[in-house]
Amino acid sequence: MMDESEQRGHPTPTLQPLGPALSEEQERLSVKQQRVMGCGMGKADRQQKRCDRVTISVPAIRAALLIQRWYRQYVARLEVRRRCTWNIFQSIEYAGEQDQIKLYNFFGFLMDHFTPASSERNLISHIFRKNEICRDAEWERYFCYKSIEVSDSYIGPHLTFPLTFCEVSKLVEAFKHQQQLHARYVLQLLGETWRLLRILPNISHISSCHTKQITICGDLHGQLEDLLLIFYKNGLPSSEKPYVFNGDFVDRGKNSLEILLTLFGFLLVYPHDVHLNRGNHEDHIVNLRYGFTKEVWGKYRVHGKTILKLLQKIFSWLPLATVIENKVLIVHGGISDTTDLNLIARVDRHKYVSALRPPKATHHAANGGKAQTTNNGSEEAGGPAEGRRRVCSLTSNGSAAAHRHVLPRRSLNNAPMSSQPNGSVEEELKRRRRLAGFDQSYGERRKSESDPESGDKTETDVDEWKQIVDMLWSDPMPQNGCVPNEVRGGGCYWGPDVTEEVLGRHNLQLLIRSHECKQDGYEFCHNRRVLTIFSASNYYEVGSNRGAYIRMGPDLVPHFIQYQASRTCRELTLRQSVGWTERSALRALREQLFVHKSDLIGAFQEFDPNNKGMISLRHWASATERVLNLGLPWRVLRPQLVSSTQYGMLDYQRWIRELSITEPKLEISDNSILETMYKNHSNLETIFRIIDTDNSGLISFEEFRQTWKLLSSHLKTEISDKAIADLAESIDFNKDGSIDINEFMEAFRLVDISAHS
Repeated sequence: MMDESEQRGHPTPTLQPLGPALSEEQERLSVKQQRVMGCGMGKADRQQKRCDRVTISVPAIRAALLIQRWYRQYVARLEVRRRCTWNIFQSIEYAGEQDQIKLYNFFGFLMDHFTPASSERNLISHIFRKNEICRDAEWERYFCYKSIEVSDSYIGPHLTFPLTFCEVSKLVEAFKHQQQLHARYVLQLLGETWRLLRILPNISHISSCHTKQITICGDLHGQLEDLLLIFYKNGLPSSEKPYVFNGDFVDRGKNSLEILLTLFGFLLVYPHDVHLNRGNHEDHIVNLRYGFTKEVWGKYRVHGKTILKLLQKIFSWLPLATVIENKVLIVHGGISDTTDLNLIARVDRHKYVSALRPPKATHHAANGGKAQTTNNGSEEAGGPAEGRRRVCSLTSNGSAAAHRHVLPRRSLNNAPMSSQPNGSVEEELKRRRRLAGFDQSYGERRKSESDPESGDKTETDVDEWKQIVDMLWSDPMPQNGCVPNEVRGGGCYWGPDVTEEVLGRHNLQLLIRSHECKQDGYEFCHNRRVLTIFSASNYYEVGSNRGAYIRMGPDLVPHFIQYQASRTCRELTLRQSVGWTERSALRALREQLFVHKSDLIGAFQEFDPNNKGMISLRHWASATERVLNLGLPWRVLRPQLVSSTQYGMLDYQRWIRELSITEPKLEISDNSILETMYKNHSNLETIFRIIDTDNSGLISFEEFRQTWKLLSSHLKTEISDKAIADLAESIDFNKDGSIDINEFMEAFRLVDISAHS
């Protein structure tokens, strides 16, 4: 390549050779010898040559500075837009989680305070009911797969047990090509996973040797393409390539079950090298709202109920944390100021089938089976919270003092697996639980200081429950201290001082957690002692975020690998990517504004005492935040949400009409029921799924009426029977006296006109 002086047309002077031309190699040697001997170009000559090369005119420098300034401003504006978009997505997501917890607390309130014969209680009692089958032998018969025939027409993968690496690799390939595993193999694989998980301790302890790097993955949320991309870039799990998957395998995405079956398959092949932590979405109550329950029923209509029951049991047996080299703690959500790993190591984790409710009482099983617990709900859970930022956290009403009794903790790696067949799993289980620090064998209840026959909650039970909730639901904050997580409604916010205290008390140097989507796939906080890793790329929308995973060697220094699973997103420019996600976020926000239009108009009218229909933009922003309570920068978002103003004043009635949202045209006498429907769309669907116990997708008119009565009790609003009957008749298109849940929810889906224009 020519140097700059040659490009400007001023060739550099060269000496003419006195003798025969030297070869290229001789010329290089000659130059090298000159340098060694101190000969060659002088200092003044070198400076002159450098000046000739870098001389740039003053106008060119000014132009370069202007371009640089413009580009920095351009990137800064894109970053502001990206952050506003991010805040919209995250605020709406956390608002949904609050609604989920408030609805579940209301159900708990019904269970605790309504009479057993009440119709409201009967509607939802089955989701709180403990599994009637107590003995493991009976579970084995209940989940028996042997009676399920595999037809000759089945073209999917076949599994034989014990599984091999080759079979699981073929399973991954089958899922990659959208093949479905036969129900017989699904139940057999889940049954084997359940048997193994019961042996594992609450906290897995693993070590990194000089030849291995441990790979740590965050939330996957049913996005199989992200898991496949991780395996493509990093390799499949093996004894030479250990993995830790940090919870939230399911919900939101469409391939949650495939992810579970893949991870469980590798866990069975490499129980020492594949480690799974429980996340807050490994909870059958959360699955009702966020799609996993619906996904399983859609794929396995005949055996869906059995699969979901077994998964419910498996989720309760997933380990709660992983520790690498006694220095790096990996949990899904985080910690609190009362976190005690010694207490966590010895809890009966399987008691907490759902972490959303604390245990109420402990009763001894009459048949010698497992201890059974019932749950307790909050007395304040019956009504809606004043605002999203004020919802009471699950664990905010105090906790018992943490127990500090130290019991030995050992992982599966520290004790060799028995080679006994499945028939001796009970003996193996007893031995493993003794090694993990339990005094009692499996199936026997732990002694408690409280009266075991009393109906009171024990301090130990409540403290254990709080510890688990904090590990699954908590988030870090930049300020010192530990406060209830009122944004999500569960867990806590903990600060840098809590991180230092908890890590110091347990002699740890780093906390790795997931639970929060990050734009770059990972993020450090708390003086780089807390690291968030999130592995589901394009979580909110295509281009919204990268996914990432961690490689960690024996030096325990995390190295990050980022990726985008969507080819479309990889081909977009930064401006196109920001624009794409921004439009999606604004579309979701306009829907939120529309469903609260009556409340918004009422709030606007408070600033319009003379009924002129006009308010200032400042009052618009204040009233909008007061109604939606999403914590968004409304004045920054105004140009995207408000198209026209008059002298700084907004015609709010016109603005509501211009939100570009269409609603279904149904002849209903009471329009208030429609607005209630829009506001509580997800809650209503959750109740429908609970009432539809046979998962047929159909509910009767009476069940439909009971659903609305249950929702009106939760919201403390009055909805007349006539309004409910009108709504039911208007959507019973074939007039068969039953309502298709999916058709009902789709009929009331709001449509953003601007997205189709």
